Amino acid sequence: MSLVAQVIAQSDAAERFLSSTELNKLEEFFSKGALRIRVAEKLAANEKKIVEEGSKRFWAKCPNTPSNRGNAQKTALCQRDQGWYIRLVSYCVLAGNDKPLDDIGLNGMREMYVSLGVPLANLRIAMGCLKEVAAGLMSAEEMALAAPYFDRLIRAF
Repeated sequence: MSLVAQVIAQSDAAERFLSSTELNKLEEFFSKGALRIRVAEKLAANEKKIVEEGSKRFWAKCPNTPSNRGNAQKTALCQRDQGWYIRLVSYCVLAGNDKPLDDIGLNGMREMYVSLGVPLANLRIAMGCLKEVAAGLMSAEEMALAAPYFDRLIRAF
Protein backbone atom coordinates (compact mmCIF):
# COMPACT_ATOMS: atom_id res chain seq x y z
CA MET A 1 0.00 0.00 0.00
CA SER A 2 1.39 3.38 -0.94
CA LEU A 3 1.82 6.15 1.57
CA VAL A 4 -1.17 7.86 -0.04
CA ALA A 5 -3.44 4.84 0.41
CA GLN A 6 -2.12 4.28 3.93
CA VAL A 7 -2.83 7.85 5.06
CA ILE A 8 -6.31 7.83 3.51
CA ALA A 9 -7.14 4.42 5.03
CA GLN A 10 -6.08 5.58 8.50
CA SER A 11 -8.17 8.71 8.24
CA ASP A 12 -11.17 6.84 6.89
CA ALA A 13 -10.95 4.18 9.62
CA ALA A 14 -11.11 7.00 12.17
CA GLU A 15 -14.02 8.58 10.22
CA ARG A 16 -12.32 11.95 9.94
CA PHE A 17 -10.76 14.24 7.39
CA LEU A 18 -7.03 14.17 6.90
CA SER A 19 -5.14 16.09 9.58
CA SER A 20 -2.73 18.88 8.73
CA THR A 21 0.14 16.53 9.66
CA GLU A 22 -1.16 13.91 7.23
CA LEU A 23 -1.65 16.51 4.51
CA ASN A 24 1.91 17.73 5.04
CA LYS A 25 3.13 14.13 4.73
CA LEU A 26 1.30 13.81 1.42
CA GLU A 27 2.60 17.14 0.20
CA GLU A 28 6.18 16.03 0.88
CA PHE A 29 5.52 12.67 -0.79
CA PHE A 30 4.10 14.31 -3.92
CA SER A 31 6.89 16.91 -4.07
CA LYS A 32 9.39 14.06 -4.42
CA GLY A 33 7.41 12.20 -7.10
CA ALA A 34 9.85 12.86 -9.93
CA LEU A 35 12.76 11.91 -7.68
CA ARG A 36 11.05 8.63 -6.70
CA ILE A 37 10.51 7.77 -10.34
CA ARG A 38 14.12 8.62 -11.19
CA VAL A 39 15.38 6.31 -8.40
CA ALA A 40 13.13 3.46 -9.56
CA GLU A 41 14.31 3.97 -13.15
CA LYS A 42 17.98 3.91 -12.08
CA LEU A 43 17.50 0.73 -10.08
CA ALA A 44 15.71 -0.92 -13.01
CA ALA A 45 18.23 0.23 -15.61
CA ASN A 46 21.19 -0.84 -13.49
CA GLU A 47 19.83 -4.02 -11.88
CA LYS A 48 22.25 -6.30 -13.74
CA LYS A 49 25.23 -4.09 -12.95
CA ILE A 50 24.24 -3.79 -9.28
CA VAL A 51 23.88 -7.57 -8.99
CA GLU A 52 27.11 -8.39 -10.84
CA GLU A 53 29.24 -5.81 -9.04
CA GLY A 54 27.53 -6.53 -5.71
CA SER A 55 28.28 -10.24 -6.15
CA LYS A 56 31.95 -9.53 -6.86
CA ARG A 57 32.19 -7.39 -3.73
CA PHE A 58 30.40 -10.05 -1.69
CA TRP A 59 32.69 -12.83 -2.96
CA ALA A 60 35.73 -10.71 -2.11
CA LYS A 61 34.42 -10.50 1.46
CA CYS A 62 33.04 -14.07 1.66
CA PRO A 63 34.93 -16.19 -0.88
CA ASN A 64 33.82 -19.51 0.64
CA THR A 65 30.12 -19.36 -0.16
CA PRO A 66 27.85 -21.66 -2.22
CA SER A 67 27.25 -18.96 -4.84
CA ASN A 68 31.02 -18.76 -5.51
CA ARG A 69 31.96 -22.44 -5.68
CA GLY A 70 31.67 -22.92 -9.42
CA ASN A 71 28.08 -24.16 -9.44
CA ALA A 72 26.54 -21.97 -12.13
CA GLN A 73 23.00 -22.87 -11.08
CA LYS A 74 23.56 -21.75 -7.46
CA THR A 75 25.21 -18.56 -8.64
CA ALA A 76 22.32 -17.82 -11.01
CA LEU A 77 19.72 -18.48 -8.30
CA CYS A 78 21.48 -16.20 -5.82
CA GLN A 79 21.81 -13.44 -8.38
CA ARG A 80 18.18 -13.88 -9.42
CA ASP A 81 17.15 -13.33 -5.78
CA GLN A 82 19.38 -10.27 -5.53
CA GLY A 83 17.70 -8.77 -8.60
CA TRP A 84 14.35 -9.50 -7.00
CA TYR A 85 15.36 -7.59 -3.87
CA ILE A 86 16.48 -4.61 -5.94
CA ARG A 87 13.07 -4.64 -7.62
CA LEU A 88 11.38 -4.69 -4.20
CA VAL A 89 13.47 -1.70 -3.11
CA SER A 90 12.26 0.16 -6.20
CA TYR A 91 8.64 -0.68 -5.30
CA CYS A 92 9.21 0.65 -1.78
CA VAL A 93 10.70 3.88 -3.14
CA LEU A 94 7.65 4.38 -5.34
CA ALA A 95 5.20 3.48 -2.57
CA GLY A 96 6.96 5.67 -0.03
CA ASN A 97 7.04 2.91 2.59
CA ASP A 98 8.28 -0.62 3.18
CA LYS A 99 4.94 -2.36 2.75
CA PRO A 100 6.13 -4.16 -0.41
CA LEU A 101 8.80 -5.81 1.75
CA ASP A 102 6.22 -6.72 4.37
CA ASP A 103 3.88 -8.11 1.73
CA ILE A 104 6.42 -10.64 0.50
CA GLY A 105 7.05 -11.79 4.02
CA LEU A 106 10.67 -11.20 4.87
CA ASN A 107 10.31 -13.51 7.85
CA GLY A 108 9.32 -16.33 5.53
CA MET A 109 12.23 -15.55 3.22
CA ARG A 110 14.62 -15.63 6.17
CA GLU A 111 13.25 -19.02 7.25
CA MET A 112 13.59 -20.34 3.70
CA TYR A 113 17.26 -19.34 3.53
CA VAL A 114 17.92 -20.95 6.93
CA SER A 115 16.27 -24.18 5.73
CA LEU A 116 18.51 -24.11 2.64
CA GLY A 117 21.58 -23.69 4.83
CA VAL A 118 22.37 -20.18 3.62
CA PRO A 119 24.10 -18.26 6.42
CA LEU A 120 22.05 -15.17 7.25
CA ALA A 121 25.26 -13.26 7.97
CA ASN A 122 26.18 -13.77 4.32
CA LEU A 123 22.83 -12.38 3.21
CA ARG A 124 23.38 -9.27 5.32
CA ILE A 125 26.77 -8.78 3.72
CA ALA A 126 25.36 -9.41 0.22
CA MET A 127 22.55 -6.88 0.72
CA GLY A 128 25.12 -4.38 1.99
CA CYS A 129 27.18 -4.90 -1.15
CA LEU A 130 24.13 -4.28 -3.34
CA LYS A 131 23.45 -1.09 -1.39
CA GLU A 132 27.06 0.08 -1.87
CA VAL A 133 26.92 -0.43 -5.63
CA ALA A 134 23.53 1.27 -5.91
CA ALA A 135 24.84 4.22 -3.89
CA GLY A 136 27.65 4.65 -6.39
CA LEU A 137 25.11 5.03 -9.18
CA MET A 138 22.89 7.61 -7.49
CA SER A 139 23.11 11.08 -6.10
CA ALA A 140 22.99 11.51 -2.33
CA GLU A 141 19.40 12.75 -2.61
CA GLU A 142 18.38 9.70 -4.65
CA MET A 143 20.12 7.28 -2.33
CA ALA A 144 18.44 8.90 0.67
CA LEU A 145 15.15 7.54 -0.69
CA ALA A 146 16.47 4.02 -1.40
CA ALA A 147 18.82 3.51 1.56
CA PRO A 148 16.14 2.87 4.22
CA TYR A 149 14.77 -0.04 2.20
CA PHE A 150 18.19 -1.57 1.62
CA ASP A 151 18.78 -1.14 5.36
CA ARG A 152 15.51 -2.93 6.10
CA LEU A 153 16.69 -5.87 3.98
CA ILE A 154 20.01 -5.94 5.79
CA ARG A 155 18.30 -5.93 9.19
CA ALA A 156 15.85 -8.62 8.08
CA PHE A 157 18.66 -11.09 7.54
